Amino acid sequence: MSYNEFEELDHIESKGMTFDFKGFLFKVLHLWKLVFLSIGVALIIAYSINVRKQNIYRLGALISVENEQNPFFTANTSISFNWGGVSGKVGKIITSLSTRRHNEKVVDSLQYYIQYLVQGKYRKEDIYKRAPFYVSLDKTKGQLLGNPIGVRFLNDSVYEVFKAFESAAGTVQRYGDKSKDRVELPVGEFKQRFRVGEPVQLPFLNLSLHMRPGRHVVSDTEFYLQFLDFDGIVNTYKYAVSARPNSQTSSVLSLAMTGTNKAKIVDYLNTTVAILSRTELESKNLYASNTIKFIDSSLAAVNLNLKDVNEEMNSFRKQSKVFNVDAEVVEVSTKLKVLDTEKEGVQNKLNYLEALESYLLTKTDYSHIAAPTSVGIDESNILASVGKITALAIERQNLEATTKEGSVLFKELDSRIDAEKNVLFEIIDGTKKIINIQLNRVNRQIAIHESKLSDLPEEQQQYLKIQRKLDLSQEAYDVYLAKRSEAAIVKAANVSDITMIDEAKDIGGGLIGPNKSLNYMMALMVGFFAPLALIFVVFLLDTTIHGSDEVERLSSIPILGLVGKYNYKNNLVVFEKPKSAVAESFRAIRSSLQFFYKKQDYSKALGRTLMITSSVSGEGKTFCSINIATAYALSGKKTILLGLDLRKPKIFDDFSIDNDRGMVNYLMGESRFEDVLSTTHIDNLDVVTSGPIPPNPSELLMGSDLPELIGKLRESYDIIILDTPPLGLVTDALELSNYADASLFVIRLDYTKKGMLQLVNAKYRNGELKNTSFILNFYKHKTNQNYGYGYGYGYGYGYGYGVYGEAYHQSDKKKGFLARLRKWVS
Repeated sequence: MSYNEFEELDHIESKGMTFDFKGFLFKVLHLWKLVFLSIGVALIIAYSINVRKQNIYRLGALISVENEQNPFFTANTSISFNWGGVSGKVGKIITSLSTRRHNEKVVDSLQYYIQYLVQGKYRKEDIYKRAPFYVSLDKTKGQLLGNPIGVRFLNDSVYEVFKAFESAAGTVQRYGDKSKDRVELPVGEFKQRFRVGEPVQLPFLNLSLHMRPGRHVVSDTEFYLQFLDFDGIVNTYKYAVSARPNSQTSSVLSLAMTGTNKAKIVDYLNTTVAILSRTELESKNLYASNTIKFIDSSLAAVNLNLKDVNEEMNSFRKQSKVFNVDAEVVEVSTKLKVLDTEKEGVQNKLNYLEALESYLLTKTDYSHIAAPTSVGIDESNILASVGKITALAIERQNLEATTKEGSVLFKELDSRIDAEKNVLFEIIDGTKKIINIQLNRVNRQIAIHESKLSDLPEEQQQYLKIQRKLDLSQEAYDVYLAKRSEAAIVKAANVSDITMIDEAKDIGGGLIGPNKSLNYMMALMVGFFAPLALIFVVFLLDTTIHGSDEVERLSSIPILGLVGKYNYKNNLVVFEKPKSAVAESFRAIRSSLQFFYKKQDYSKALGRTLMITSSVSGEGKTFCSINIATAYALSGKKTILLGLDLRKPKIFDDFSIDNDRGMVNYLMGESRFEDVLSTTHIDNLDVVTSGPIPPNPSELLMGSDLPELIGKLRESYDIIILDTPPLGLVTDALELSNYADASLFVIRLDYTKKGMLQLVNAKYRNGELKNTSFILNFYKHKTNQNYGYGYGYGYGYGYGYGVYGEAYHQSDKKKGFLARLRKWVS
């Protein structure tokens, strides 16, 4: 073999290791029906999912978060402190929306643990307020969880509770304290009638049913009540409401919620805002409420003192009969009254600061501090510091609802509170010193004026003391009363920092799902790519040869002919069915061999040898040997068929020849060649069977008698056909190839493995096989599988499958419906 031939084989073999994209493409085209079927099934599944899925809606609301403050006592103070500004409050509100405490209030307010259901086409539908009735629960008693309880209306005033119980026990929940309990249930069908408005008292149901105003029901209409676990339903709503700052201003929040029931979404959003607003107002009024409590306690003490002084004055007047004093004394007394009032005010400030200092040292909850302005302290540093500590304390309380104790957020807040407390302690110390100085000054002034009254009679001095106490108590009472009135007015005038701008409302639309178009697109993609992936995997794992294109890709050895599949009772198709497509295929192979032999430099007087082999048993090697021999014999060529497959003899059955003696007997020297030679009923065709299976077939074939025999046969016959053992199983065929002018390697499509071609390529490359060609057996014409390969390989291509074959060849009988269906599917 020349260097160029070796190089060509190397090229072909390396090419065979690459992925056959064209083969994969035509494999897909061949299985287009599977792809279309997969797409159809996927679309049907998508449709069934779409019709069963509930519509999903998304609705929203718009709220404003502003720092609304009311003046408290002076223009420079406020009863609420919103440290951190609007952004801090916005963050707190966003956090509050996902807290358990907030959602428990909303769920409890709306009673979303009750579901009003009606049986739909695919499921029980939640009709919520569209139900013609509503129920009032006895929250001190349990309701059965998780099992729909039927309500069948017999008329507008009578209904029937029904339920088929499968278990003897169930779980009930009391929605008052949210506790659960186990109760016994009546196993089997349960039915009991009640009147509308009548209390229902059952082990598993405790409520009263009422008709909605203006609503009526048709007799025998059935509804269902289902009670849900309170904690479970709260968890489902914890993250249901989303909030994001408006793009135009950070103080406006857009709330949104998705769900399957628009009425429920509207109510939940609006109730969420209402509860947020109320909670925020309560938090905002907390400082004012604490101040009012402080004033009330002080007012009660002053009122009691005033009552005692009044009684003392009345008692003194009855005893001493003193009702008046001199004008000069009155003037001194008036000055003392002013000084006493001033002293009382200073003393109250001092007492407040000492109480505040003690409170900060002994308490941990700083949200109950009264306003310093309630006792007249208007120092801006004290007011700001107390306000900051109160705001931080309220922020810590809110954080407790969403964050576990020990979090770094608590540590940060406690650190800020401690820092502010230290600042306030310093301010209190400095303020107390200044107040003590004021107190000492007032005491000195009082002492000076009291000394002027020391010369008065004892009764008048006593009268003036009592009068001073009376005036002082009355003044203090009036001041506290005025301050309490102001604080109550400011509290009443307070508004929440959260206001609704645009409430949630069902005005139509809002549908966001299911995305039916997307489902259909996904179905198309899955339906298309799933079979492609399957075909790809099968294609990669498939090691079988299916078409002439694969043979051409894997080997440079030429294809001599194609033989179609033909079901017949024996192997004598060419002789008994000469007009069949398969017979014409073998005649085409015969013609191709004639051209092949003409290229060889042999004497015309000598016969030609043809070896037929395959990779393994079952590929049609014997079938091809018999029919090629028959084709030559029918053409007038004197032909002999030698059965050299000594391990598995087959050819004797088709010719009704006894296999008792054959090539084995001749090669062993037991019989003459004339004794093993058989003349068949086909003109010009002789056959020598293989004979009994020998213990050493390879040694027999390697003996010196076979070359001599082949030489003699060349002189007597035009064509000598060697039916040899499979090349992939034994080496006998390689030995016999030395006597062959041409070798035909039979490949059975959909049966022969691709690896066998690599074996043939190796043998061909090493020179062990010469003048070799392929025959493709069991060939089935599919225009989208072999992409046209096969034209030019004789007349065998497509015979029996097209118009040409129908006109010139014997066709099969008419196929039945099932056969035509199988052909269409394949």
